[in-house]
Amino acid sequence: MPAHTHDHIDWADRLAHLRAADALDAVAMATAARRLVAALPPRPTIVDLGCGAGGMSTHFARELAALSGGTVVLVDATPALLEEAERTVADKHAAQGRGPVQVHAILGDLADTGLPHTLPPADLVWASHVVHHLADQQAAVGTVAAVAKPGGLVALAEGGLDFRCLPWDLGVGRPGLENRMLAAQAEWFIGMREGIDSAVPMPYGWPVALDRAGLTEVDSFGALVHHPSPGPDSLADYVVNRIDRLREFAGDQFTAEDRTTVDALLDPDGPHFVGARRDLYLLGAKTIHCGRRP
Repeated sequence: MPAHTHDHIDWADRLAHLRAADALDAVAMATAARRLVAALPPRPTIVDLGCGAGGMSTHFARELAALSGGTVVLVDATPALLEEAERTVADKHAAQGRGPVQVHAILGDLADTGLPHTLPPADLVWASHVVHHLADQQAAVGTVAAVAKPGGLVALAEGGLDFRCLPWDLGVGRPGLENRMLAAQAEWFIGMREGIDSAVPMPYGWPVALDRAGLTEVDSFGALVHHPSPGPDSLADYVVNRIDRLREFAGDQFTAEDRTTVDALLDPDGPHFVGARRDLYLLGAKTIHCGRRP
């Protein structure tokens, strides 16, 4: 039975896609983890809020193991994701056979203003693409900041550049389908936000939100994800799942012609099946916004 979420998305059902995304993001996010951990004191505590399948925390654990060790705390409101994250981080850390890194999993909801009282004070609080799913994003940023100890670092991965994976002309339908798919995704996102109970607008950017939460030294940096064609073996399945999700969530935004094109791309027995293409790629960027709790 799916866990309750504020955005009405069954995140447990998206576990396979989250795993695939973590694998494709691994090089870029490992670099980001190294940069963040380098700014922490010895044996730090890192809290991953909305940990998903645990991809980022595996990088944190690896960085801590290479240094003096530390603690990684996984937090998610979806039990299936939390279990997967705990297993993934523990398995990958055990395989390394290095360093005293403790891993703890805590079921918790970032929308709960009392959450910081249930978590250990953190040297680094990480929250990736979770705050924008909550009704009051500014309040959620304040909750994230409250998990950090004084002097602790807060890092939000939000925004960035839309990921692209398709050539302009697919040989079926009108060229430029991906541009229209991304526009449909944007409309779906607006509808998702409007469908959240008691949603509060946040008409400013994430650095301003960090500043309003009382953080100092606010800054941002990017993490480039780039897999040139033909890409790794897992890329084709990822693209198929990505297009299928867009058809499900944003299909009513497509024209009849584009719906026909998407159906052709997803037909494994058809001549235009996107999973059989050798010209797929993945290019995009994540933006990480940081600040320190005074």
